[in-house]
Amino acid sequence: MRYMILINQGSTPLPGSAEWDALSDEERGGVYRSYQEVNETPGFTPGAQMQPPEMATTVRVEGSEVLTTDGPFAESKEALGGYGFLEADDLDAAIALAAKIPAARMGGAVEVRPMVES
Repeated sequence: MRYMILINQGSTPLPGSAEWDALSDEERGGVYRSYQEVNETPGFTPGAQMQPPEMATTVRVEGSEVLTTDGPFAESKEALGGYGFLEADDLDAAIALAAKIPAARMGGAVEVRPMVES
């Protein structure tokens, strides 16, 4: 089964932020090692890191009018920060991989969603 792995950053410290700089060298290294391990997992295809939520533009259509709003659709704490895809035998394997993603333990969450197979 194929799963989409959606990384919601939440309050996870990001490189370049004061919160990230407050982490020890060991903690920052652990984050990098965790992402490297996830990216090297057989069956995992990494997506790309996204710009912060404030860079988003939300688009809606009402009738024939296209409306745009600066910023994300969801609250920033719920904003999507990255994604990937995993080919796994079952949901338990996908959950095990998601649990290795630093955002899951550092103030964010990781959503595991099965893909529709055609």
